[in-house]
Amino acid sequence: AVIPTLPLYGKEVGLSAAASGIVVSTPAIAMFLLANWAGKNADKARKPAMIAGMAIIAASDFGTAVAPNLIFLLIARLGLGIGRAVSESGERGMLCDLASLVPELRGRALAAQQAVIALGIAIGAPLGGYVVEQYGVRASFLCVTAAALSAMVIYTFLDETVGKDVEREINGSSEVELSNEEETANWAKLLSDDQWRGLSLCQCGASFGFAAKIATIPVLAASILPGGAVGAGALLSAAGLSGLIGAPIGGWLTDRAGPRVSASLAGLVSASSLILVPVAMSPYLDLGTYDLAGGFNGSAAAFTALIIMWSIGASAQGPALTALAQELAPAGAEATAMALPRATGDGTYIVAPFILGLAADASAGVVPGAECAVAGTITLIGVIGLVLLSGLDNIGRVQPEAEA
Repeated sequence: AVIPTLPLYGKEVGLSAAASGIVVSTPAIAMFLLANWAGKNADKARKPAMIAGMAIIAASDFGTAVAPNLIFLLIARLGLGIGRAVSESGERGMLCDLASLVPELRGRALAAQQAVIALGIAIGAPLGGYVVEQYGVRASFLCVTAAALSAMVIYTFLDETVGKDVEREINGSSEVELSNEEETANWAKLLSDDQWRGLSLCQCGASFGFAAKIATIPVLAASILPGGAVGAGALLSAAGLSGLIGAPIGGWLTDRAGPRVSASLAGLVSASSLILVPVAMSPYLDLGTYDLAGGFNGSAAAFTALIIMWSIGASAQGPALTALAQELAPAGAEATAMALPRATGDGTYIVAPFILGLAADASAGVVPGAECAVAGTITLIGVIGLVLLSGLDNIGRVQPEAEA
């Protein structure tokens, strides 16, 4: 609901694109700093981390809604990062526990979760745009506060997956207790492995694409599409719906060809789509001056198609990267290990909106959409890094000896 809101809010209060990028990236600071601790905490118990984190998210979204000035806004956004670090560590760990029950269907199981997220964006983005238009920016954060509280209540009904063998429990065995011996995931040791370095680099590249989605695409969409914030929300909704196509494709390809093949191909699609955005928005390229529908001209149609293609590629890449992290993670320390690529992505996300904002400010009126090309280029570098560091002979399978 708030995806189209933050950059438009920054623009409304007179912040530059770079300054607005700082506000957008603030939660990533807390997520980056707390990733390791949150992962270790979630490896002790998934459910409490999920519930507590979601409670902090709800409080932070409410704080954003009532923040009287920029300082309080930044504090609230830091709180959001804390809540997400705690909650998402538990969620990743529980998802890994459940997906491990059917490893041959891991990609499709993760794709189902990705598709649900995409559906939420598809529903929330236009609602957020409508709420902003009708009731103002702050009202949209009250909506997501209610959503976070609802998720917190739902989490209380889930079963804990740490401390017992879920597969044996499902099969009716009485031997459900796991050994107390747990492996540990030392990030420095993980990063000594090319597999984890390639995965982390690819996640960094993907983070630039998502930073563009939050920090720059809504502003570009509002300027080129009819309807302003509503138009931007509609585009992000369409992008979310396209995730319902990309996620199953990524999951199926992950199960059939392996996570590296799937992540690489999907990354190429998303990167090339962003790189072509300045071409679609170029004033020197005539894509049709006629109105296709209500002010929706040729440039707007090309821009929309590229953003949807980026979303399909990004949503297909998500299950592949998660599946690779799950397969590489040592048993008993899944949440901690899987927090590593997430932390590298969050670390990138701290600076990505600011870098993209600088690109937008520098190219304003000269090369519209140049910041998207920057994001696409870095996404492409991440894909190349994944392939080179993984090794072509390893594409499509995870080495069994690859442990922390």
